[in-house]
Amino acid sequence: MSWHSLPLLMRVAGRPVMLLGEGEAADAKQRLLERAGAVIVGEDAEARLAVVAIEDEDEAQVAVARLKARGVLVNAVDRPALCDWTLPAIVDRDPLLVAIGTGGVSAGLAAALRQRLEGLIPADLGVRARALFDARDLLKARFPDPAARRRALGAAMAPGGPLDPIGEGDAAAWLADPRGTPEPSLHIRLRSADPDDLTLREARALANATAVHHARDVPPAILARARADADRIACDRPPASGVYLEMVR
Repeated sequence: MSWHSLPLLMRVAGRPVMLLGEGEAADAKQRLLERAGAVIVGEDAEARLAVVAIEDEDEAQVAVARLKARGVLVNAVDRPALCDWTLPAIVDRDPLLVAIGTGGVSAGLAAALRQRLEGLIPADLGVRARALFDARDLLKARFPDPAARRRALGAAMAPGGPLDPIGEGDAAAWLADPRGTPEPSLHIRLRSADPDDLTLREARALANATAVHHARDVPPAILARARADADRIACDRPPASGVYLEMVR
């Protein structure tokens, strides 16, 4: 599996961003940039980023080439092949942002998905995010080991958990509960090499685990469903605790 882009969140507040072009597309990009606090400038200014929203094809290509020759990273509206970076559809739950990108292939698809997510993600999720940030010292005191802290948070945020992002969460009540939420042990016997055949419980366990032990013949496509920072540990037998994957022959 390979990505067409590396998703990044860049702080542009107070920084110059070039905007070239006029019309509806340029106006839409201007609103996005201003909402993020960017200082919109013309081509004569110094900036690292630029948005080219010029309708004429030849004029747009010339402008893109001119900017790239200066080392400026360019977003060319409706021209994905010319883009160094793209602007995603955004679900805003400040400070939480959910960005949906298609690499410029289908802005309509990204917008449709954003609208669907708007109805699923609670309006107060940003408030909960701030509450967890404010409780970071309490979290460190309760779970001094970073790995244990990640496991506890992952379990608490799982569907139906006390901090389920799509449900009703209460960080204060969870922190006051002395029982904790340790990472579950799960021995997954894979019936298929297709990750879409994972059960919901298995997919959640992979997404939350900080380490995934697995038999050596488990396909990479299955291991890719684990969180990006989780350790992948090939071994011949299940560990005493945690998640272990093996193929059923």
